[in-house]
Amino acid sequence: MGWTRMCAVAAAVVLSSSVAMAQTDFPNRRLHVVLPYPAGGIVDIVTRIVTEKLSETWAQPIVVEPKPGANGNIAWDQVSRAEPDGYTWTFFSPAVIANPRMQPSVKWSEKSFTPVGAAVWAPSVVVVNSSLPVSTMKELIDYVQKNLGKISWANPGTGTSQHLNTAIMLNAAKLDMVAIPYRGQPPAILDLIANRVNMKVASIGLVMEHVKAGTLKPIAVLGKTRSSLLPDVPTMSEAGYPEINVVAWYGYSVPKGTPQPVVDKIAAGFNGALKDAKVRTALEKQGLQVMDPMTPAEMATLVVSDTEKYAKVIKESDIRLAD
Repeated sequence: MGWTRMCAVAAAVVLSSSVAMAQTDFPNRRLHVVLPYPAGGIVDIVTRIVTEKLSETWAQPIVVEPKPGANGNIAWDQVSRAEPDGYTWTFFSPAVIANPRMQPSVKWSEKSFTPVGAAVWAPSVVVVNSSLPVSTMKELIDYVQKNLGKISWANPGTGTSQHLNTAIMLNAAKLDMVAIPYRGQPPAILDLIANRVNMKVASIGLVMEHVKAGTLKPIAVLGKTRSSLLPDVPTMSEAGYPEINVVAWYGYSVPKGTPQPVVDKIAAGFNGALKDAKVRTALEKQGLQVMDPMTPAEMATLVVSDTEKYAKVIKESDIRLAD
């Protein structure tokens, strides 16, 4: 073997050894979670609950950085180009499936990421301003149909699960409503309370205090079962509209190319954190349903199954993002 080849082989051995060592002692420094939505929203809340436990378990700091803008594309683009070493994560949800289909010019897709953790099912609730004279889904649909083009709904962001699930509802019920855009759920909820907008599909945890105060009225839950926080509110299926009963999920991912041992270790960390009683209680207080332990492969299967559903509503509703 020539000297040049011997040096190349030696360098490869050293590199593979260092990579293996980096994988076995992961994590050994600060981790960074880049979120596509503003601080104070449900995504921020969920992330901090889970990462606080992970940080404690791993004895490493985890920095959560909300980086909203461009409908989440700034955060997802940044993470898609990050070093695939497991130290940079991002939020993963149906919105990651939706954005590239609404804006083909983006340079990433769901295939740019590797799923590492599935945290919660995120059932939503249809809420209206308390002054709106409806109490059931049938009454809401009838009221909108009698006031075509006059009733508005709050869109917290194009391509968010709340937006897409609302689009599914509007298509299924053949409703004509005015969309009012917002940057995240908190400002949309404030305008709903102030009656500047009439209806919203909202994360349950974000509206509970307003439901209790009587300023917002819950109509139906988008979920597999009734919410423990709203036991008297029927699901869409119970209300007679099973085709509208779609449930979002929240998870996390790392850049594609992250070594499998690192992916597996992060996934194990997530599943361990979700078994913690304090973590589960904190998530359930937000109206969320903790997911059963899911491997990265199982989470990837979930992504594939939802891709068809959301791609369909995006095409049917001709939802587009401006470049």
